[in-house]
Amino acid sequence: MSKQVQDAYICAATRLPIGKSGRGYYKNTRPDEMLSRAIQAALAQVPGLDPAAIEDAIVGCSFPEGEQGMNIARVAAVLSGLPNTVGGVTVNRYCASGITALAMAADRIRVGEAEVMIAGGVESMSMVPMGGNKPSLPPAIFERDENIGLAYGMGLTAEKVAAQWKVSREAQDEFALESHRRALAAIAAGHFKDEITPFEVIDRSPNLADGSVTLNKRVVDVDEGPRRDTSAEGLAKLKPVFAAKGSVTAGNSSQTSDGAGALIVASEAAVKRFGLTPLARFVSFAVRGVPPEIMGIGPIEAIPAALKLAGIGAADLGWVELNEAFAAQSLAVLNDLDSKGIVLDRSKVNPNGGAIALGHPLGATGAIRAASVVHGLRRTGAKYGMVTMCVGAGQGAAGIIERL
Repeated sequence: MSKQVQDAYICAATRLPIGKSGRGYYKNTRPDEMLSRAIQAALAQVPGLDPAAIEDAIVGCSFPEGEQGMNIARVAAVLSGLPNTVGGVTVNRYCASGITALAMAADRIRVGEAEVMIAGGVESMSMVPMGGNKPSLPPAIFERDENIGLAYGMGLTAEKVAAQWKVSREAQDEFALESHRRALAAIAAGHFKDEITPFEVIDRSPNLADGSVTLNKRVVDVDEGPRRDTSAEGLAKLKPVFAAKGSVTAGNSSQTSDGAGALIVASEAAVKRFGLTPLARFVSFAVRGVPPEIMGIGPIEAIPAALKLAGIGAADLGWVELNEAFAAQSLAVLNDLDSKGIVLDRSKVNPNGGAIALGHPLGATGAIRAASVVHGLRRTGAKYGMVTMCVGAGQGAAGIIERL
């Protein structure tokens, strides 16, 4: 017997400040510690909730190995102090892992199989590099030309998108500059305050002479990526990274980053039972595939599908988080959708900047940007928002959220 579909409400949404990978905030901080802090912060936003009512924690992670292996969702749930009855599962859809986790958590509630769920995302690109510690591609990829795209690096796919959709170097650099400008303006205006949970970073310095360890503590509460010295002139001087005569540079690409985010999703019955205040409703989610060699164009297929499922049009979206994997693919997506009559208001696309300025901690990004949408909608009074991104190996994903 099929279960009646019910609404899934987002009752808490938070994230940590995003740090630069390798040399930034979290270079010595384990991702399970980051995730557990995000979960604890989300729980603090719903003080009336009985943690024992939580069914499961679904967490996205693009490279779930090493320090973020061993089913980091379950590990972080335990480290967060949740009852042992709360489960945990780690899911991987590369850059869409976090929004997929949120969609899966919402689905469990919508079909009546759970009342309260945790959704989140985490990635330490400082501790686990892009591709993982031991990349291994199946030989079958190289046996058929149509499969070769699975072996392409993300930068090469961006170059192919730039060429096919005729996105100029100048347009890419201009887009990147605007990302930094918006991010810096949002920080100055305090627009990230509601979505960010400050994090106490602890660095340990050993003294080899006496065997003691000095603890250096500091609290971080702002994203580390935006650069005040970014300029059109500086961006124009950067050399292409992925193709000798290409247009994709470090300056118009997303930053590799570390981060974590968490949301609490509940049914209407749970909202009433625990006296929760819903912030938003998770409305729809869609995933579509595209050729792997032009994976950056994925959102052009996923966005229309998500809008159709939600029963709304592009004009109804008051806030859009279009993940800036590369300026080339972001512009290609926007221009292609324009040509099809699905026009996204540019002033409402990444109003606070995107991954080029703020950073892109892969599997965490979907959860992080979902928190941005929830709080952005509440601050501006807009009704509908969307999180969308391209996905490695040739996919696009889009999720729509409604402010309550």
